[in-house]
Amino acid sequence: MKIPAITFFRSYRLRTKPLQTKLGGFFQEVQDWLRFLYYYFQKRIVKGAVHFENIKDVLVDLLLVKRGRYSKHFLNISFLFLVAGAIVGGPVIADYYPTVHPNTFAAEDYAANTSSSLSQQDLTTTTVVSDKPRFDIIDYEVVKGDTLASIADKFGISVDTIKWANSLKTEMLIPGQSLRIPPVTGIVAKVAPGDTIYSLAKKYKSDAQKIVNFPANDFADLDTFALNVGQTLFIPDGVMPDAAPIYQPAPVPQFIAGGGGKFMWPTQGVITQYPVSYHMAVDIANPSAPPVAAAGDGVISYAGCITTGYGCHIIINHDGGYQTLYAHLQAIYVKVGQSVSRGQVIGKMGSTGRSTGTHTHFEVRLNGVLLNPLNFLK
Repeated sequence: MKIPAITFFRSYRLRTKPLQTKLGGFFQEVQDWLRFLYYYFQKRIVKGAVHFENIKDVLVDLLLVKRGRYSKHFLNISFLFLVAGAIVGGPVIADYYPTVHPNTFAAEDYAANTSSSLSQQDLTTTTVVSDKPRFDIIDYEVVKGDTLASIADKFGISVDTIKWANSLKTEMLIPGQSLRIPPVTGIVAKVAPGDTIYSLAKKYKSDAQKIVNFPANDFADLDTFALNVGQTLFIPDGVMPDAAPIYQPAPVPQFIAGGGGKFMWPTQGVITQYPVSYHMAVDIANPSAPPVAAAGDGVISYAGCITTGYGCHIIINHDGGYQTLYAHLQAIYVKVGQSVSRGQVIGKMGSTGRSTGTHTHFEVRLNGVLLNPLNFLK
């Protein structure tokens, strides 16, 4: 017998209704449980935040009351951290700047050590003005018997330098007269708007690199050597526009081989700065950027770059405690620990670091002491 469709549908609803009721109750319980968790954690978080604010207020009040009582302890701890940092960081800094070699020898030990390996002629540095270079302008009071020549000789500068610094038209001096004595032969200039080291070097017939090399000169920007309007600028070897240059750059031998001195010329070019007390080195310039060679047999002790000073440079250790340094390179072809022979190409001339143009800064040292390179180059 067939069951009518309507009867079958009613019978199916009666059988499935308990299942739907059970599922609906389950989902309702889950929903109630989730709602409970939400309100529970909300209450806990709010309560925790309230407790935190109360505790924070107490701590702030305590610190305000006790302020200043812990400063001594803080300073002591900070000092200890500074000392520890110096002890830990000192060797790292010394390794990063290998060209700084403190003289650890006592005076008598150094004299005894060098006298046996270096002749008196080697130690002669006729370009040194004094043991302690002066970098400021001093006032000198003329005494009876003084002349411009005697004063210039006393301070190691030229007569013209004194005349230019004091706007003197004649060489007549009066006892009691005050003279401004520059620290170096050349021009003392006041920087005007639009002046650059290049324009001033051209105006006073000097070289921009000499201006940069002079330690007393400050710059607004060490990368571009920008100047501050109104600042005092020393122009070594500069002369007044209507005067003749102090010297003409002498050519360096145009080869990288041979040489009769202890060391050979490291590269080709012209000498743009001779050794002086504050710059005991020779600067050799060449716009074509020729290769740079080792001045003698030795071992590379440093080959790398720093952002200022020497820039990319190489140091070679030679026999007898000698070192040679080659600075401002644009390329380095050797590495630390490598042995090199006299005349071997080690790099390429450039203008890195504290440099205004393509040149090589060449130094000779003995046990860390700078010597006049011209005494070793022939």
